[in-house]
Amino acid sequence: MKYKDYYATLGVARDANADQIKAAYRKLARKYHPDVSKEAGAEEKFKEVSEAYETLKDPEKRAAYDQLGRHAQGEEMRPPPGWEQNFGPSFGESGFSFEDVDLADLFAGLAGRRGGPGAGARRANIPIPGQDYEAAVRLSFDQAYKGTEVEFDMSVPELDEQGALRRVPHKIRVRVPKGVTNGQKLRVPGKGGKGINGGPDGNLYLDIEVEAHPLYRAEGLDLYMDLPLAPWEAVLGASVDVPTPAGRVALKIPEGTQAGQKLRLAGRGLSRADGTSGHLYAVAKIVVPSVVDDRTKKLYGELEDASAFNPRAHMV
Repeated sequence: MKYKDYYATLGVARDANADQIKAAYRKLARKYHPDVSKEAGAEEKFKEVSEAYETLKDPEKRAAYDQLGRHAQGEEMRPPPGWEQNFGPSFGESGFSFEDVDLADLFAGLAGRRGGPGAGARRANIPIPGQDYEAAVRLSFDQAYKGTEVEFDMSVPELDEQGALRRVPHKIRVRVPKGVTNGQKLRVPGKGGKGINGGPDGNLYLDIEVEAHPLYRAEGLDLYMDLPLAPWEAVLGASVDVPTPAGRVALKIPEGTQAGQKLRLAGRGLSRADGTSGHLYAVAKIVVPSVVDDRTKKLYGELEDASAFNPRAHMV
């Protein structure tokens, strides 16, 4: 069975309420109605919009559709375990196959098996899992490194006991573990919509955004930082004091260190509760003095006379 993203078809968010869904449908229906539209493919687009609306306007069909999960448009998929028993044709009649079923036909069949107004999942006491929700969470680098607790308010749609979709305010407090990274999606079980008829509550997915740090750049669990070195430190080697998220440490600079060379501090990157850790890489950046006194100029001149080093030898 090929997946159809009905929310994308109507151009609404997955937590859109009934009024928003209706408004989106009316706007698109006027745009693509075959009797008035002059756009190419209008008739097919009108059918797609109508199909999406027929499913999403019905609380029971929408709940069933949401339980299919998220997939790419046109992706081959089949319902998750237990879906057929709760929502499928004939409540999971043995021998039924989803292989050649169109999603629109499936949900038309879902409406057809209901025994009239007020029947369906509520009358049959079918457990309906709660809907999953998403929320964006912005963290400082320090919060992401150490872990933190965040609290925010959400207004989420839920089905009440009569099957009506309504928005309910929620104050949610969740623990964000240490080591989360920018762009990570964090699953918080049971913090989504409430289940119906004893169904499990849905999950909350946090889209993590970590603010940029003035020193560190994160790539996965690894951290990178620029390490300014004086020319003599790079040539002769040195031991320099380096800041890390866990405190300052001494780093040995090998003789002949080159600009752009990465010096690794093992295990000094981001770490997670399961014990996995990244590394901190100090990237050498050779810095020359901008103000030079007479003695320094003289010493550099003596070095120029004594050295046979030619940094452009490879260009000859």
